[in-house]
Amino acid sequence: MTKTERLLNLVLVLLYTRRALTKAQIRSAVPQYSSAPTVEAFERMFERDKDELRELGIPLMTEDIGLAFDEEPAYQIHQRDYALPDIAFEPDELAVLGLASRTWAQASLAGPAAQALRKLQASGVERDRESLIGIEPRLRTVEPAFDAIKDAVVRSVPIRFDYRRPEAAEATGREVEPWSLVSSAGRWYLNAWDRGRQAARVFRLSRIVGEVHPIGKPGSYAVPPDHVPRTMVRAQSAPVPDHAPAIVRVRSGAGVALRRRARSIGEVDDAWSLLDLDYGDVEELADELSGYGPDVIAEQPGELVDAVVARLRGAAAAHEGAAT
Repeated sequence: MTKTERLLNLVLVLLYTRRALTKAQIRSAVPQYSSAPTVEAFERMFERDKDELRELGIPLMTEDIGLAFDEEPAYQIHQRDYALPDIAFEPDELAVLGLASRTWAQASLAGPAAQALRKLQASGVERDRESLIGIEPRLRTVEPAFDAIKDAVVRSVPIRFDYRRPEAAEATGREVEPWSLVSSAGRWYLNAWDRGRQAARVFRLSRIVGEVHPIGKPGSYAVPPDHVPRTMVRAQSAPVPDHAPAIVRVRSGAGVALRRRARSIGEVDDAWSLLDLDYGDVEELADELSGYGPDVIAEQPGELVDAVVARLRGAAAAHEGAAT
């Protein structure tokens, strides 16, 4: 196993627990530590990993816990310090991320990480479910337009695409000058200058229909120097309409992020909970719910149910096509 896998497993273990863990507990939980030939070898490896995590900006905290008559240090990563805000990427950053995504797409880290968490659970360590929101396994629907949009942003190439607004029955053609890509609340947005409307506009990638076509040369326009990607997305966010909440059935132990913002939670049985969720756009909520796969079931309203089913069928068809 690589050092990257070991560091990721260490982060998962220290995020998992409500209480700080001793070195002995950490060594038992992380597979690469438990296979160290001696205590001294584990100590050296752990000290190097602590320093590296802190150099990466990960807030690894040390606490003193009283055991018998000795004070033993214990370690933890607090979710409130670890979580990232909404992220906006500049063209050069997107170019690097494009290469990194191809590398990480081949990584297989789930096995050792799951093993580490199972060991902690078996040893009686109390789990902090909210701490794993950012790494909860999700069935993510791929944005077909992402690569083409990313390349257009990086190279400053004008593009044309069909775009479907939530209140419109059909998509309409748009010609834009891409400025930036922003990830916000689990969704991707394009900030751009809309040539047809002669105004700056924000486009959600999941509403782009069909192919994205270049219509100009690289570097044929300039991004305004005062452009702030995240601010533009927030400024053009639609207000939440006044309608009944969505009713969603969630499997026990899943949908932590949904539970946190639910208006109310009712227990159906030992396996399922029923959540009332406020939402602003049915398509956005369908994108989010479909990401949970079989662990979340939309029950009301009907248009939300239809939208989730359509996305799951699309994901299934895509997987079948990739397998053949």
